[in-house]
Amino acid sequence: MQMTIDEALAQGGTGRFQRRLLGIFGLVWAADAMQVIAVGFSAASLAAHFGISVPQALQTGTLFFLGMFLGATGFGRLADRIGRRNVLLLTVGLDAIFGLASVFAHDFTALLALRFLTGMAVGGTLPVDYALMAEFLPPKNRGRWLVMLEGFWALGTIAIALTAWAASRAGTPEAFRWIYFAAAIPALIGVGLRLWVPESPMFLLRRGREAEARAVVGRVLATNEAPPLAPEVRLVLPRIEPVTGGLFSPALRARTLSVLALWFLVSLAYYGVFTWLPPRLAGEGFGFVRGYGFLVILALAQLPGYALAAWGVEAWGRRPTLTAFLILSAIGCAGFALAPSPTVIAVSLLVMSFALLGTWGALYAFTPEIYPTALRASGMGTASAAARAAGLLAPSALVLVIAQGFGVAGGLFAALLLAAAVIAALMRIETRGRALG
Repeated sequence: MQMTIDEALAQGGTGRFQRRLLGIFGLVWAADAMQVIAVGFSAASLAAHFGISVPQALQTGTLFFLGMFLGATGFGRLADRIGRRNVLLLTVGLDAIFGLASVFAHDFTALLALRFLTGMAVGGTLPVDYALMAEFLPPKNRGRWLVMLEGFWALGTIAIALTAWAASRAGTPEAFRWIYFAAAIPALIGVGLRLWVPESPMFLLRRGREAEARAVVGRVLATNEAPPLAPEVRLVLPRIEPVTGGLFSPALRARTLSVLALWFLVSLAYYGVFTWLPPRLAGEGFGFVRGYGFLVILALAQLPGYALAAWGVEAWGRRPTLTAFLILSAIGCAGFALAPSPTVIAVSLLVMSFALLGTWGALYAFTPEIYPTALRASGMGTASAAARAAGLLAPSALVLVIAQGFGVAGGLFAALLLAAAVIAALMRIETRGRALG
């Protein structure tokens, strides 16, 4: 009797094993969010401490995203060769080491180097986390659980916003050290927890290690208190059309180009907003819409966005949910650009924050499912690299747009998100309920 990994996992459902995995991955996912969002939240403090301008302080973001770009590309491919678990342990360890070292940097040059190295580690954790989480979930629940994992990004954003707010209220002269320390704590805890995570059974099976894959699946079933595999059951790969070549092979080229465009456009809008908005709100703001307190509210608005996306990817499908959230994100940005009053600005920012993070939830659920196992981590890594390329532009190239005013920037972000919605709507693939190949 033969059975695929997805069929075996469906036998155990989603239970204690997946909840533990979600908690472990979610903790480091929140830490990665804190490291990314720290770029904008630390800018004002860095500028004041080192006697530089905010655009100069945001060079930490440029180096951080450059590191993420290289880490996402390199570690994603490495995970497809040597295994997900080995890369997970390496990247989260480096994340903790370099993230904590950033707290004690005494000159700006050293800080730039440490943020670059931290970015490499963070860039490596993001795509591999999702590839491995997807490979431990049965098709029926995969989309919802992947969005739940992405939801920890909002928790990290809230944590870093509260840290920045507390440091601001306390009048701490070196608030950026508080922010970097808070971001390093979850990664430090995650180093030990990740030792519990086994290797992906799908990766093992593709490498011909059927006995090891069977042992891992047996562990999942036992943890979920499900019946074990019958002795006569043999785990096999699903029967799918074989894909020759890499991500840009004829069979995958169209979807890869579409996915890269989506990740780039969404990231450029997201990082453009959350790199430049925190220092602006910490300073003059927009009338009563100012201060770190409002940034905390913006972070809280992300949670219902994830909740709706988690429901939508299973009820409507991955692609329709992604398209709808992209359109709503564009509406929020457009409202911000055309806002005639601080009240309308506040509402537009809340809609934008709600919808942008729902967009990320749907995009992260969709992307790992469109690639075969042999290319899944590479696909996620390449998509993540496209996002980091956009992140590189956000602190530096967008300064010219921001100089024209935040209304102009909001209009640009709305156009980018609307273009992404068109690309998503035109993609001819839907992965809801499909087995991983």
